[in-house]
Amino acid sequence: MQFLVSHYGAPNPLLQDVFYTVPRAGHLIAGDEHHIRRDHFPGHELILCLKGHGYVRIGGVTHPVKAGNLVWVNCHQPHEHGGSAKSPWEVMWIRMEGPRLERMCTILSTAANPVFEGIDVAAARRTFEHIFALIAAKAFEPMLHAATAELIAIAFAARKGIAQESEIPTVLQRAVEHMRLYYFERHRVSHLAATAGMSAPHFARQFKAALGTSPIDWLRRERINQAKRRLGDTTESIQRIAEQVGYQDRFFFSKDFKKLTGFTPREFRKREQSAIISPL
Repeated sequence: MQFLVSHYGAPNPLLQDVFYTVPRAGHLIAGDEHHIRRDHFPGHELILCLKGHGYVRIGGVTHPVKAGNLVWVNCHQPHEHGGSAKSPWEVMWIRMEGPRLERMCTILSTAANPVFEGIDVAAARRTFEHIFALIAAKAFEPMLHAATAELIAIAFAARKGIAQESEIPTVLQRAVEHMRLYYFERHRVSHLAATAGMSAPHFARQFKAALGTSPIDWLRRERINQAKRRLGDTTESIQRIAEQVGYQDRFFFSKDFKKLTGFTPREFRKREQSAIISPL
């Protein structure tokens, strides 16, 4: 393991309820010897993978991480992450604390989907470097708060549709969060409606008015998005991936996948994996 940067911050405890603070930050290169496993720990970690591959495990589910991904780990819940032996990762990371981070995790669905793809990597790297410099200079907390907020903004920008979904009526939020966390389980509209205290027809109307689609179609897209990540980043069989995201029948999985992506699962995997550049 090689630490390129390692910083310990000293946040003012009188300001921690007001500003984001960063008690720990670093930049390292490591293989599978970099392995973090905790039941709980203070704060939240943001990890930017610059090169190589790694993983993060939340709630018993393992999510592959590759170059260009940003990872959000809520350390208050059991978590695990580390680099790959065959393709050591290079990562920048911070551990942050501050107000409303738990709420942000709910909005961003980090428990079910902690890996952010399609981020502006150059901007994220500049922001990490700026945070490192601020910690080294013992900068005043508001400056560090502003820089940390830039990283949070990058995460929000990468999660498409979050602006609309963050405005879901309160009465629907419990049902949406349940589907987001347990997308692999069977769901009935009547059961979802019960969580909102509505009849099934009224719930379906309210759901479509708020999100522009039916509850079942929303769930179908969530499952396919989860499958896309697994197809691109793992070598697991298509049947196994179908089961992991909630399909017991591979035929229906393939049908939905092509309808929503324009590709069969096999075509999508071939396209995604052929685009991966082997690390140096």
